[in-house]
Amino acid sequence: MTRSARDAGSETGARARKRAPDEVTAARLGRRLALASLFEAEFGQRTAASILERHLAEGGADQPTAEFAQALVASVVDNRERIDALIERVAPAYPVVQLARMDRTLLRSGIGEVLHSGTPPRVAIAEWVELARTYSGEPARRLVNGVLGRITRDSVAGARRAPEPGPQ
Repeated sequence: MTRSARDAGSETGARARKRAPDEVTAARLGRRLALASLFEAEFGQRTAASILERHLAEGGADQPTAEFAQALVASVVDNRERIDALIERVAPAYPVVQLARMDRTLLRSGIGEVLHSGTPPRVAIAEWVELARTYSGEPARRLVNGVLGRITRDSVAGARRAPEPGPQ
């Protein structure tokens, strides 16, 4: 490779890093920030929202990433009891209080995204399964895949069975 080609390649890479990430990249980064914030909050020192704000200030995330992460953290925090009840119902062999902190956080976050975001469920499941593989391992990957898949199937089946609201 010639020097000018190498220099041009590094210049292109530098420009690419300065551009705002697209929607997919923003969502991926947002998931990681939300996961880190919710996991740190499991230790009880600070709230997940304040931890997220610190991460955003330190990392300088762009607006779409910050908004995605904030929405995900809010959905998990606001719906925590419902999410935990879903985990207990769908995976009774894995009581929430007995799960490892990371596994619990992965499940809560994945359920929060599947049920309370505009992300297509199949996409959210694939992303959280990959995060489970990265941050916890193969058993957590299988657990996250099974729980999120079951919740998605149940919510889709429930939506199909729900009666149409009639005129009032």
